[in-house]
Amino acid sequence: MIVRSPVLSALPGVRHGWFTREGGVSGGLYASLNTGYGSKDDRANVTENRGRIADALGVKRDRLVTLYQVHSPDVVEVTEPWAVKDNPEADALVTRLPGIALGTSHADCGPVLFADAEARVIGAAHAGWKGAFTGVLEATIDAMVRLGSRRGDIMASLGPTISAAAYEVGPEFVARFREAGEAIDRWFAPSKRAGHAMFDLPGYIIFRLERAGVRANNLGLCTCSDAARFFSYRRMTLNGEADYGRHLAAIALEGP
Repeated sequence: MIVRSPVLSALPGVRHGWFTREGGVSGGLYASLNTGYGSKDDRANVTENRGRIADALGVKRDRLVTLYQVHSPDVVEVTEPWAVKDNPEADALVTRLPGIALGTSHADCGPVLFADAEARVIGAAHAGWKGAFTGVLEATIDAMVRLGSRRGDIMASLGPTISAAAYEVGPEFVARFREAGEAIDRWFAPSKRAGHAMFDLPGYIIFRLERAGVRANNLGLCTCSDAARFFSYRRMTLNGEADYGRHLAAIALEGP
């Protein structure tokens, strides 16, 4: 049910996890730990699944906070919990409050969890290509620094994400990175289809994190290729399925 980072697990006072599709109450395409209210799954199932995640992190069920994600570089500081209906539009969260779990939703995009155990500041970011490209990772780090973190004390871990072997993109996608001055040869490899390329989203995320001055690691798990454990938007598209589930990545500081 839970994938954890050995690095984050070693930090005192921090609980975290990338939750797989296992261990929930949903059925069919959503079997079984679907946490996406944006899916066509029964809302009661999604609510219970999210409650189980809160339980696993040791926080009260109404203290797991999430976002209405829009592939932006925007970050929200959490000063009190809110209901799902009040989710702000943003793609990252930071807090220094104990007992609140920060959660982001994923089904191929990069789920990055951040922790500074010294300053007791945590963060969580949803980093698809657009969010990473426009600076959501750097914005999360900056927000943590404003709460008292030092860049060198922040550890960032990337959980299950679509891998380069499964992420084919078109020429206009490559052109966007080239025009921005990014190292095209580093992030793109030839595809079997003419004019297309395979994009290394995990590698790009780790590069952006390290360039921003934090320590970063990648768990190396591909959502698209592991249907038993992970939901995947790309796999849904390739298989012609009607819908897909979403996972949560979440992190919390121990406390009341």
